[in-house]
Amino acid sequence: MNHPLPNTDELPVLTDTVELETPLSPLANLLKAAGDPLRLEILRVLSQDSYGVLELCRIFSIKQSGMSHHLKVLANAGLLSSRREANSIFYRRAYLSPDHPFSALQQQLFASLDTLPIADHLRAPIIELQQERSQAAQAFFSENADKFRAQQDLIASYPVYAEQMTQLLNNTSLRDKNLALEVGPGEGEFLAVLAQQFNHVIALDNAANMLDKAKNFARENHLRNIEFIHGDTQSLPANKVLADCILVNMVLHHTPSPADIFQDLSNALAPGGALLVCDLCRHEQDWARDACGDLWQGFDPQDFSRWAKAAGLDEGQSVYFALRNGFQIQLRQFFKPTNF
Repeated sequence: MNHPLPNTDELPVLTDTVELETPLSPLANLLKAAGDPLRLEILRVLSQDSYGVLELCRIFSIKQSGMSHHLKVLANAGLLSSRREANSIFYRRAYLSPDHPFSALQQQLFASLDTLPIADHLRAPIIELQQERSQAAQAFFSENADKFRAQQDLIASYPVYAEQMTQLLNNTSLRDKNLALEVGPGEGEFLAVLAQQFNHVIALDNAANMLDKAKNFARENHLRNIEFIHGDTQSLPANKVLADCILVNMVLHHTPSPADIFQDLSNALAPGGALLVCDLCRHEQDWARDACGDLWQGFDPQDFSRWAKAAGLDEGQSVYFALRNGFQIQLRQFFKPTNF
């Protein structure tokens, strides 16, 4: 028996995809954003640093329109956050709050990515960018060494944080007080505090003229247990530095890759030793970049926590205080486990 064919005009129209907004849509967006090899590579590169759009175009050798599209997809999925600095927009990983339903998934995604090495073809442009940032910072301090104090005072003068940092140092329990390292000692004032508490002190700075200022301070104040090293934190292994305490006062916002600094300093820290960091909290005062040579507009407290954890350090005390000019300072304490 022959059956009549149905009238196709009366059949419902079926499509391959149905765009419905449901409670699972954010999860679908996250999974879709992470389902592209290039976007995964972007997330991997942004694990310990932030980059501008044009910098990412340079690293990945793609056009700005294509990179902007991928960054928008990642940002809409909650995997990236952005911030404007001067005329540029910088991107970094975004971290969901611990109580967010997708937080565990996001953290596992990042953790899995970080077990993989950055692709070889991406390493060279990343190193070039970091070197350019470092050279820019060195050039700023070389050209402005004589104005260092006045420019630093625009944000936070030494007396503003010195007392708080001294208290944190005094409250830090150390196994030994043989060697202290200060990275970026500025004009050298805090070396006087360290010279009283430690048998030996090393002052490390990659700007020769700034190191000269610290040497002059030590000479004028008869500090005889100070050693001066011209170099950056990557030079510490060659100098066989293993410190009981490392201090970094208002330096990290001038460095191209603070996460790498944490790793370098962890390697130079003796088991049971402490890393003490004083720096700015995240702010939106763009003028600090030009006036003070800042590469970073401060840091979220979670930044230091994540970088320290990745470097194998345990978190200790945290102190925060606001300044009248709108800036906020964070003092952080981290320890290297004795069984490291």
